[in-house]
Amino acid sequence: MLVDDHRIVLDGLKSMFDQDSNFRIEATAGSAEEAMSLLQSRRPDILLTDYRLPDASGLDLCVWMKEKLPGTKRVILSMHDEGALVRQILKEGVDGYILKSVQQLELKNALHQIMRGMPYVSPEITRMLLTGMGQQPEQLLTTREREVLNLIAKEFSNKQIADKLFISERTVETHRKNIFRKTNTSTLVGLIKFAFANNLIQ
Repeated sequence: MLVDDHRIVLDGLKSMFDQDSNFRIEATAGSAEEAMSLLQSRRPDILLTDYRLPDASGLDLCVWMKEKLPGTKRVILSMHDEGALVRQILKEGVDGYILKSVQQLELKNALHQIMRGMPYVSPEITRMLLTGMGQQPEQLLTTREREVLNLIAKEFSNKQIADKLFISERTVETHRKNIFRKTNTSTLVGLIKFAFANNLIQ
């Protein structure tokens, strides 16, 4: 389900998804009230909503849905990247926060990731939040974790990484989990994209 008070945005998103057989638009709405009314009789897999709506915020709608339709994934698609606002939204446990500057393919991939149970936050937002905490992305990882990351980028298996660094495969797996957690990524593609964007790969 799509929610945005700008008709041109709704039409553009609907047109994009209608051309992809992996997606089906259940309904569109131009306000939180209209969305709530439509959701009385619909059970979409994902709610994709703008943050600023004429009668409420997208976050208000997401909080309402968490109680009424806990099985529906809640994603905010917005142009806002203010740190305090984003932190508030993420604190409420939304399944995704995506900037409207996103490319079509990235948006679709993000929604697929979210449907697999893995939250998605635009890399630009992740970097902004980390910088706001006084921590640069390159300071996130230990020296050993960066070594493991570089070998992951070269498509080394856990065993190959273990042999290369003279550590156990269990230790490699621990490093991998820590790297995904610290970079707020959950897929290899997302991790590599984040790493290149933040110069974490040599």
